[in-house]
Amino acid sequence: MSVSELELTEFRTEVSAWMHENNPKDPGFLLPQTFMEVGDERQLEFLREWQHKVWAAGYLGMAWPEEYGGRGVDPSFQTIADQEMRRHAVPISFNIIGLGWAGPLINDIGTAEEKQKYLKRILTAEDVWCQGFSEPENGSDLGNAQTRAVRDGDEYVINGQKIWTTMGNFAQYMILLARTNPDTRRKYDGLSFFLSPMNIAGVETRPIRKLTGEYGFTETFFTDARIPADCLMGEEGQGWKIAMQTLQYERGAEAGAAGGQMMVRVTVEDMINELQGVSRDEAAVLDDPLLRDELVRAVMEEKSQILGVRRGAIPGLSSDYPGSLLLSGKLRMSESTRRMRQLAIKLQGAEGALYVGDEEARQRGFWQRAYLNSFSATIGGGTSQVQTNIVAEHVLGLPK
Repeated sequence: MSVSELELTEFRTEVSAWMHENNPKDPGFLLPQTFMEVGDERQLEFLREWQHKVWAAGYLGMAWPEEYGGRGVDPSFQTIADQEMRRHAVPISFNIIGLGWAGPLINDIGTAEEKQKYLKRILTAEDVWCQGFSEPENGSDLGNAQTRAVRDGDEYVINGQKIWTTMGNFAQYMILLARTNPDTRRKYDGLSFFLSPMNIAGVETRPIRKLTGEYGFTETFFTDARIPADCLMGEEGQGWKIAMQTLQYERGAEAGAAGGQMMVRVTVEDMINELQGVSRDEAAVLDDPLLRDELVRAVMEEKSQILGVRRGAIPGLSSDYPGSLLLSGKLRMSESTRRMRQLAIKLQGAEGALYVGDEEARQRGFWQRAYLNSFSATIGGGTSQVQTNIVAEHVLGLPK
């Protein structure tokens, strides 16, 4: 599909006007900064309505097939829509597990029935999806997943526990990794992948309170929960392969997401603007040469992220280590974001100790909350340590 620069420019103008006209007003309660912080019904319904509105306007799932709720256009249109969402600082898209990894997976390898059943309802926000990969005893070591799925006639019986289930208490469906055979030679061969309903007997979720005092994650318990056998995706024993493909979407190494924005994006420029007027010992903090050095490093990190994404889209500029930019993108982005937000608090001096709810907190404690929440991105989807190993082994070819 060939798209002209003029078409893209005209589309950007159209989207920008729509976002400006339709950006919701402040609802009067705290909104999540990321999709991992949706903690109550008010936030959920506000964000559900917003996502549906964006989809109805045609700016979500633009590259997904029309028959499943998309527009069937070139992905470059979705890229522009996403950029305009960030530029206009509209609310986040809350259903990221559906939009960003369950949806693309179903779109790529699902059956026609699965696509018909799930995809449009993901886009319209009618169905919320969560992810059942991590377990209490195994963390990010998915190969050791112990949640069991035993075939019983036309059903599977699920027993076990998952943890760090984002929006598990709101979700209608879970992408579930469970062990169907405990006796295989390789542990990876005994796993299977399910598109599992959540609103059934035997499934219990318990919210987890986070460092910020907010919610967003749950523990999920399966006790003789029965799901239809056709919830199995692919064949029994293919779970590891499908889970790894899912992680490629989650880590940004595989295209196909429906778009939207998973977090409130802030830039170093935003941080500098916010800190104008902050002084220390009667001198502007931004004039401190040592702190200016740190700001310069933050600017360089931010620019390198942007240029890295652009470079990754041009095969000729990334052929030395194919896939390296995509594989390392999640690691670089999550760690850079954490450092930048930490710096924002450091520059506030004593005011950095204030938090959300304190009348004297700068920007109502936005940066403090953002910093504490930034750790979740360095853990979810593979910890930074796991990501570093991936880059070392699969990009640089270092031994395990």
